[in-house]
Amino acid sequence: MVRIYDLATKFRLTTKEVLERLQAVGIEATTFSSSVEEQAAREILSQPLAKIPARTIRPGTGTTVRPTTRRAARSKAAAPQTSTAAADKARTRAKSAPAEEVKGEAKPRTHRPQPAATSQAKPLVVTLEAPRVEPATLVAPPTAPPAAVAPKVEVPGPQAPLAEPPRPLEPPKIEPPRAVQPPAEAPMSPTPRPSPPPPPRREPQRPVARTPERAAPPAAPPVLREAKPKAMPAPEVKPRLEPPRPAVEPPRPVVAQAQAPDIGALEAPAAPVYLPPIEPEIPLPPEPKAVWKEASPAPKVKPEAPAAPLAKVLRIGEEMTPKELAEKMSATASDVIKRLIKLGVLATINNPIDPDTIAKVAEQFGYSVERASPEELVEALVEVEDPALLRPRAPVVTVMGHVDHGKTSLLDAIRHTNVMATEAGGITQHIGAYEVEVPGHAVNRVVFLDTPGHVAFTAMRARGAQATDIVVLVVAADDGVMPQTIEAINHAKDAKVPILVAINKIDKPNADPNRIKQQLTEYGLVPEEWGGETIFVPVSAKRREGIQNLLDNLLVLAEVQELKANPDKPARGVVIEAELDKGRGPVSTILVQSGTLRVGGAVVAGLHHGKVRAMINDKGKKLQEAGPAIPVEILGLSGVPLAGDTFAVVGDERKARRIALARQEKHRQETMVSQPRITLDALHQQIQRGEVKELRLILKGDVQGSVEPLRESLERLGTDQVMMKVIHSSVGAVTESDVMLAAASNAIVVGFNVRPEPKAQKLAEQEQVDVRLYTVIYEAINQVKAAMEGLLEPSYIERALGRVEIRQIFNISKVGTIAGSYVVDGKVLRDASVRLLRDGRVVHAGKIGSLRRFKDDVREVLSGQECGIGLLNYNDIHAGDVLEAYELEEIAPKL
Repeated sequence: MVRIYDLATKFRLTTKEVLERLQAVGIEATTFSSSVEEQAAREILSQPLAKIPARTIRPGTGTTVRPTTRRAARSKAAAPQTSTAAADKARTRAKSAPAEEVKGEAKPRTHRPQPAATSQAKPLVVTLEAPRVEPATLVAPPTAPPAAVAPKVEVPGPQAPLAEPPRPLEPPKIEPPRAVQPPAEAPMSPTPRPSPPPPPRREPQRPVARTPERAAPPAAPPVLREAKPKAMPAPEVKPRLEPPRPAVEPPRPVVAQAQAPDIGALEAPAAPVYLPPIEPEIPLPPEPKAVWKEASPAPKVKPEAPAAPLAKVLRIGEEMTPKELAEKMSATASDVIKRLIKLGVLATINNPIDPDTIAKVAEQFGYSVERASPEELVEALVEVEDPALLRPRAPVVTVMGHVDHGKTSLLDAIRHTNVMATEAGGITQHIGAYEVEVPGHAVNRVVFLDTPGHVAFTAMRARGAQATDIVVLVVAADDGVMPQTIEAINHAKDAKVPILVAINKIDKPNADPNRIKQQLTEYGLVPEEWGGETIFVPVSAKRREGIQNLLDNLLVLAEVQELKANPDKPARGVVIEAELDKGRGPVSTILVQSGTLRVGGAVVAGLHHGKVRAMINDKGKKLQEAGPAIPVEILGLSGVPLAGDTFAVVGDERKARRIALARQEKHRQETMVSQPRITLDALHQQIQRGEVKELRLILKGDVQGSVEPLRESLERLGTDQVMMKVIHSSVGAVTESDVMLAAASNAIVVGFNVRPEPKAQKLAEQEQVDVRLYTVIYEAINQVKAAMEGLLEPSYIERALGRVEIRQIFNISKVGTIAGSYVVDGKVLRDASVRLLRDGRVVHAGKIGSLRRFKDDVREVLSGQECGIGLLNYNDIHAGDVLEAYELEEIAPKL
């Protein structure tokens, strides 16, 4: 047995072609990973392509034989019509016709006897020359022979009589019967048209002289008589007439449409009403109904055109120049400027004008103005995809899985690099975009997105799944399915992306791939060998085993998806990562999804805009343009966009700025709404209840993709007792302004993978601002959590120490009352807390003031011993009372 994709590789075919060939001969194969008999498959695929269809076309669908069927129909139509008598009469016609006619009309001879009509043909010929005044011919034909008249219409076609200049065409068509064509129009218009004979008499004079010469052979009437019985096969002439008349297109519709009305007209010849409108449009003589429909809508559509201006709507953004406004209204810029001057606005062709002024000017041109949101302005730039312009592109593969399952190590094995060594703590804390060359395939590139596996990076994994075509789920063979593994499966299913499972670390002694497969079946991932559709590939990133098999399966899976994109349009894509570089400014890692991004293009990315100043690929090489499915770093944006924001190329930098400003305003309004203001009364009540316990933080990170998940993780730590408030977060080093803000708001500065500037460090020492720096996200979360717990009030638990009976009371001056006691159980400590019980009720709770045994101060008295106990600031003690000694153990609060 052999798999389909192996056959495709060996025979240098696509999997689709292999599947089609095998299915054509009855071999069952549905997917690229299906198995078939190797010997049979090799025999089929080794045969030439033309051989296979020859065997399979006839048993299969008959649609491919349609062209042959038409020819057969034509030959069948010709066969019954060519009787011996008809052949003789056709020869007599050929003799009378010029030699040219005989050459081109070998087939027409057999067909032309059909359309001929009985003795009525002669009057038809006379009126033929006046076919334009079709009523004349209507008088001649009686009701009985109209069946034969229909064929006449088809055979001669309106070509000879309708257009007098192309008379040379008529001779090869054996004009005598063809002259009968005007009758074709006659049958279309019923016989009750004898009233307009005068018009036919006017024009027939010219053609009458010519017609007798062409239709001189008297053999036409006899042929028509013989054609009477053959009135039924008239429709068979259709296929013959359609192909030979491509030059004169007007007659072709006459032939095809004339036959249908012929039969209908014979049965119900009550269509005289439509003839008058047909006369002026002789070049379009189809069915009366069809002709009437074509003629009437044309004039109706024209008057309806002015209806469009009634609903003239102009969608605008925040600002627009007179030139842009003129282009949208199909006017000239000078006209717009004149209207502006009348309104008292002095503006040049490139000066922006506000929306209110735009509305006033547009109203004078008959337009109503609607304000469009920034998203609508960007969407307006998106063109409808033309399938003819789509080109194959490389697949985008996202590597997902639980932390420490070997995702980055596997990617290192594929790229022959060591990315993991550069990650702090050995875990991935950024999204990385890499491009890998895979020779030997039609699409020899694969783009990999490496996502973090830590729980804090849920949003980042979700973005990776949405920007990808295939998800590679990495599961350690010695560990099994873990929480982030399940989360990755859910992300991929939500994004409707196919999953390929890579079972990593198979080189370990306790590896159990079958256990992994069994666990994943619970989540709908069933291996192919078990009857499912999920591909499982065992790999070892450490020993570089199974890497090539993994890449081959990825490309085969991508080939089945038929991934395509249009490179010849403005680029659109998604921001994978963004950071603020001290020397280069905002740097964004983007993935182009469609179109081509070029240096110098104006782009909008989230809330920011800019002009692409430089593009660098994952290998550090500068590029001038980047097509679909290519990850690049771009420089030139006005700020650091959020990871996951979309970017788009717009017309110019002014338009990009307008869209970005509109988005920023919208974001500011949403932020203000989401943060309710606290009144003084509410704040006072919270302070009185002791509810205002808040930890304020300022976050600084190296890349936006790390700051965002860290902020979300820290904000989730907040509880009802302690609120977590991140008052500022940004990308870049810790600066003096950050320290000043922290000092003013009593906040802590948390830096992630960044260092403070020297001046900022000195200022932090002076202002006593706590600056915490971390390189691993675990440490940052744990220490911030500990700081929040420090703000909470500690809790205490009571631990019983012993029970004491008071047997005698001693009153000592300057000391107070001393209770002579006996320790019944446990022990008594000098600094312990006690409760004084009398008749089972708590009379007093306090602390021990003194503890003596044999006049010596002791720290503790054990069970079964006597001692003297004095209570602190309490002397109302009676014999028979009971003391319970206990201590309070402080428990650190937990969030």
